[in-house]
Amino acid sequence: MRLFLYAGAAMMIAGLSPMASAQAPSEFEWPCVQQKVPVVAASTVWSGPDLEEVGSWQADSDAALLAQRLASRRTRTEEIDPLIEAFAEQAGERKAERLTRVFAGVLDVINTERSRIIAGIERYARGQNELAEKIREEADKITAAKDGPATEPTKELQELETRFQWDKRIFEERSHALSSVCETPVLLEQRLFEIARSIQQHL
Repeated sequence: MRLFLYAGAAMMIAGLSPMASAQAPSEFEWPCVQQKVPVVAASTVWSGPDLEEVGSWQADSDAALLAQRLASRRTRTEEIDPLIEAFAEQAGERKAERLTRVFAGVLDVINTERSRIIAGIERYARGQNELAEKIREEADKITAAKDGPATEPTKELQELETRFQWDKRIFEERSHALSSVCETPVLLEQRLFEIARSIQQHL
């Protein structure tokens, strides 16, 4: 019965691990159900003025400050529209140009943060792959030892069983945590869409 449990656990780990599939190594690292979108293109959320025609957003200090504040997840969603409205009123006749710079800044900041998070998810997944392989090896060793001549469990086998259970628990906890981490790039993309929508309403 215990042999079955070890074999079943190893199969479960294989099913959860991206390494279990016959994919190219470059494809192993993306473990999320959500599609990997490395960079959000402006055209997917923006139908306003051309970003290239308004100049560098960093050169407009007030626009840059607002862009960074809007992009920050510390800024609540309900604060976005009032902040943009106040900036638009202050910008006067140049509001279309300056609001476009604000969006360009938000796009740049959010894409940079998303890229950092996506790279972190890929590193996390590689660690999970390595841990999954370790668990499979431990399960195989335990099964082989239990299939051998009937003897009293050795200290080494007991230690191996303890490592197996510990590694399996860590793997499962990390797998559960990964599902929430995978949501972050999508939430940032949604935030970008909301900011773009609000800015375009004030152009």
